[in-house]
Amino acid sequence: MTAVIPPPFSGRELLNPPTDGISNLRFSNHSDHLLVSSWDKSVRLYDASANALRGEFMHGGAVLDCCFHDDSSGFSASADNTVRRLVFNYGKEDILGRHDAPVRCIEYSYAAGQVITGSWDKTLKCWDPRGASGQERTLVGTYPQPERVYSLSLVGNRLVVATAGRHVNVYDLRNMSQPEQRRESSLKYQTRCVRCYPNGTGYALSSVEGRVAMEFFDPSEASQAKKYAFKCHRKSEAGRDIVYPVNAIAFHPVYGTFATGGCDGFVNVWDGNNKKRLYQYSKYPSSIAALSFSRDGRLLAVASSYTYEEGDKPHEPDAIFVRSVNEIEVKPKPKAYPNPPA
Repeated sequence: MTAVIPPPFSGRELLNPPTDGISNLRFSNHSDHLLVSSWDKSVRLYDASANALRGEFMHGGAVLDCCFHDDSSGFSASADNTVRRLVFNYGKEDILGRHDAPVRCIEYSYAAGQVITGSWDKTLKCWDPRGASGQERTLVGTYPQPERVYSLSLVGNRLVVATAGRHVNVYDLRNMSQPEQRRESSLKYQTRCVRCYPNGTGYALSSVEGRVAMEFFDPSEASQAKKYAFKCHRKSEAGRDIVYPVNAIAFHPVYGTFATGGCDGFVNVWDGNNKKRLYQYSKYPSSIAALSFSRDGRLLAVASSYTYEEGDKPHEPDAIFVRSVNEIEVKPKPKAYPNPPA
């Protein structure tokens, strides 16, 4: 009988990683397949459980984001201004449409049956992937934004768009003519990532300056009183605070707790309701560029990939780690109430 060697603390490293910076990674909603976009102009499809590369698509420029449609196809957003559909089983792709500048973000809405893209051309576009090939038949609408789009997130029919200049627009996908709410980030510095709460009540937003804001959609005074922000991904050295960008936020699909990843190479897990840190994983070799929990929350994919926050310098190779998640790391701890007097 051979001894089973447990994976290292960081998780199991996937074979055949991208050869340049990792822009995003996402688990499928239907399996343990993982889609990864990279500055090496590729989108790679992995079976994370089997540690196997199942497909690779090359683009004309760096790929800045990707998402699944279902287990047989997905979509990608590229710096060559294109929005592409990828069909995994046949290894083929087609161009769904184009922006006038690099496409930074892409999401697929199951509620609307549409692909939503955000670009540095300061627009948001919605596409119907069922349309015949040809932009005029697939483009549903173009919606101007106040600045370049940096991050998008969906929950149900709600869409949150975070742009340069610290703007945040909240849309209802059923009426895209104008935002339901126009907001400004509560954080003073550039937005890195926005992710909606799985329960649909609000969103978490992170900045380049080691902070995360917890926001709520309901404009009532009572709901807005619940919002708060907290510092994270920082360290003190010789009496000075060193502050790192928070690049990634991922919510646990079962418990609603969330992980953050920063340029300090750490992944922290937080209980937003109780305002507590639940766990910190041991340090990764490089900046955390992206995070994703699998559909059942049993796996966490971590992109350890230098994000050039300190310019071009020697750095660890880009890598993807898949770790098994222990319940103790992600489950909220019950509040301890004092014993009632006898």
